[in-house]
Amino acid sequence: MIHHPIDVASRVSPRLSELLRSRVNDPDCEQPITLVMVRRFLAGLLPVDFREAERLHHFDIDASLLDEMDALIEEYGETALAVDFVQASASEQLSRVIETLVNDENREHPPTLSAVKDAIVSGLGVRLVGEGVLDEDEDDTLLSEIEALIEQFGADTLAEDYLRYE
Repeated sequence: MIHHPIDVASRVSPRLSELLRSRVNDPDCEQPITLVMVRRFLAGLLPVDFREAERLHHFDIDASLLDEMDALIEEYGETALAVDFVQASASEQLSRVIETLVNDENREHPPTLSAVKDAIVSGLGVRLVGEGVLDEDEDDTLLSEIEALIEQFGADTLAEDYLRYE
C-alpha cells in the first residue's frame, strides 16, 4: 500500500471525506480500508434500480459520490488507502487553541502539533476557559484530539494546517 506524497485529501469533497472517515473509523470494518472497499460499501447502499440509473444519469448537481470514488480509484488505484483521502481538521475548540499559539508574539517558530500538546498539558486549555475563549466543558477532549492528530500526521507537523475555518 502506497502513501501519496501530495495532499490527496484536498481533492476529495467534504461529503466523500466524511464517508471515508466513517468507514476508516468503523471498528467492525476489516482493516486497512481501501478505496475500492468504500466504493463497494457505497454502491451496496443504493437500491438495485437506482444503481443502474446512477450509472447512466447524475442526480446531483455535482458529481455523484460514486463518480468521485471512481475517479479516485482510476487515478490512485483500488488498493489506495482510504485514510489518505480523509480531510483532517481540528475541532472548533482545538482550532481556538491553535490560533492562540499562532498569534502568540513571543513564539519564535510556528507551533507544531507537539507544541500544541505541550501547551495543553501545561494548562492552556484551562487558561482559555478562564478567559472565556472556551466553555468549561470544551477543554475536556483537547488532549485526546491533539494526540490523535499527532499519531496520524506526526509531532513536527505545523498545527496551523489543521485549523478549521467556519
